Amino acid sequence: MLLDPRGPRFAAAVTTVVLAAALITGSPALVLTQAVVFAVTAASPRLGPYALAYRALVAPRLDPPAEREPAAPVRFAQLVGLAFMLLAAAGHLAGLPALTLTATAAALAAAFLNAAFDVCLGCEAYLAARRLTGRPVPARVPTGSA
Repeated sequence: MLLDPRGPRFAAAVTTVVLAAALITGSPALVLTQAVVFAVTAASPRLGPYALAYRALVAPRLDPPAEREPAAPVRFAQLVGLAFMLLAAAGHLAGLPALTLTATAAALAAAFLNAAFDVCLGCEAYLAARRLTGRPVPARVPTGSA
């Protein structure tokens, strides 16, 4: 499956706002909501709530993408985000606010890097793991070839 690379970046921008709000308000509901978003998107990047919003509200106003990217690194990045949100939720349930704050802030930092600078830390970790294990690294594909 190939994705418009602007979709995950849009999702990262929304995630940045949600996680910033979670940190400011201390809301466990926002942490859990974002965990659900990460879980759904990890299962299918095209069916994640933010991806659906991107395709319905943003993509129709843009030119077609010049290239598409493989979904596997995005899935992995969403799983990493889910792990951080589950850690944040566990910190909340265990009465460890420092753990909740740290896990949420780490996920926020990663989402912000993706949204602002197109640097997906989870995607890069996925690609590095493939290189280390000698497996082929999926590449972006020009739209004309997809």
